[in-house]
Amino acid sequence: MKNFKLLALACISVTMVGCNSGNTSKAAGQPKRPECIAPAKPGGGFDMTCKLIQSGFKQTEQLKEPIRVTYMPGGVGAVAYNKIVNNDPANNDAVIAFSTGSLLNLAQGKFGHFTEKDVKWLSGVAVDYGLVSVHKDSPLKNLDDLMKALRENPKAISFGGAGSVGGQDWMQTAMLAKKAGINPSDLRFVALEGGGEVLTSLLGQHIQVGVGNVSEVGSHLESGNIRILAVFADKRLEGKFAQLRTAKEQGYDIEWPVIRGFYMGPKVSDEAYGWWKNAFDKMMADKKYDAIRNNQDLLPFQMTGEELTAYVYKQTEEMRQLSQEYKLSK
Repeated sequence: MKNFKLLALACISVTMVGCNSGNTSKAAGQPKRPECIAPAKPGGGFDMTCKLIQSGFKQTEQLKEPIRVTYMPGGVGAVAYNKIVNNDPANNDAVIAFSTGSLLNLAQGKFGHFTEKDVKWLSGVAVDYGLVSVHKDSPLKNLDDLMKALRENPKAISFGGAGSVGGQDWMQTAMLAKKAGINPSDLRFVALEGGGEVLTSLLGQHIQVGVGNVSEVGSHLESGNIRILAVFADKRLEGKFAQLRTAKEQGYDIEWPVIRGFYMGPKVSDEAYGWWKNAFDKMMADKKYDAIRNNQDLLPFQMTGEELTAYVYKQTEEMRQLSQEYKLSK
């Protein structure tokens, strides 16, 4: 009887531990039904970003139950952003994928009246980089060749990129035009559905220059079907991309990092936000995650919490100024 009373007192005073046989309570803030929202249809970059942490959290044992992936297409993230801010701001279980393209749309006012300050930025998990490529038989051998051709006759070169005017690939093309001293409106830009269609058009020689990301070209590099004129990174990449020259080392100061990461609703609890942040930090510190990320041809990028928030604010403001320069902001 005495032992029973002591156990009862222990259960009352240490409620966080749990006293039912075989039951242990979850850590403060741990999600009950962890969910990753990909703001697009299955198969794209947002889907890949969710699948990246789905595997990462499982392999590094941050969660026992798998993260379910749900899809919310519309406006390169606009529909999901609006839903989370307006209708589900306190969802402690959900993280929403974003990319640099999301920030560009925010900067251009394509998310309605919402800005980058309307959500809680959680974690950046990987980075990709923009690039320009040509068919293996193209007379263009390097970035200088492309710039000379543009100066001679900008209408003679057809660029192909995913998305429309004002999107990521168009912006990269516009930055090239600016360095060549040409008005971006004088370029021939073919808007295609995605990175796969860009490469298909390039291989079929329906376009002369493809604009895209490093993670999209790995298999084509290995087969030798395309030539990369320049990568828009601050320095040479590592691994199988180490042979690719940057625009900077060819004399053109152009950078276009494509960040992949996550945000949460503006009213999630501090406990939930703290749990997710800590889980992302632990996952990215694990070598198992490095292998998962590398398998997707993505590169290291580790930022969480306040550091990521400051980065997002800075990047979005720079894109806002760039968009205004090209008269793309609403």
